[in-house]
Amino acid sequence: MTQPKTGTTSSLTNDGHSQSTDRGDSGALASEHGRTSIADTVVSKIAGIAAREISGVHDLGGGAARAAGALRERIPGSRTNLGQGVAVEVGERQAAVDLDIVAEYGTSIPDLASAIRRNVKASVERMTGLEVTEVNITVHDVFLEDEAGDTDQDAGRRVE
Repeated sequence: MTQPKTGTTSSLTNDGHSQSTDRGDSGALASEHGRTSIADTVVSKIAGIAAREISGVHDLGGGAARAAGALRERIPGSRTNLGQGVAVEVGERQAAVDLDIVAEYGTSIPDLASAIRRNVKASVERMTGLEVTEVNITVHDVFLEDEAGDTDQDAGRRVE
């Protein structure tokens, strides 16, 4: 019998054949029957949805991404880009996530970031079996309720 590779265990099946299993691979992405690979866009979408579930997150993405998203949403039949503001790096067993967010005014940013990290990590790991090594968050803006839709009125008052 050969020595198992690091991180694997060997066992005998009922019919006496040796089988090795990977200890750290709880999602069973690789087995003797084949390998499952998960696209970056899948992890981006899961992370984006998980981040938006947290109260205090107004939107995802920097200024340019949000502007493009707003234009895209005005097109009839278009869908919201759930991966907007999300960048991921996906390996065979691990993933790293970078999020760009807009926080709602009055929300504690450290508490918000902690809640986002927990939810994104839990969602990605549960759904993909990948270990999330880090969730980096950049807060690009703070949303004020007064800013919503007032830009046209302000421009009208300044120019006569």
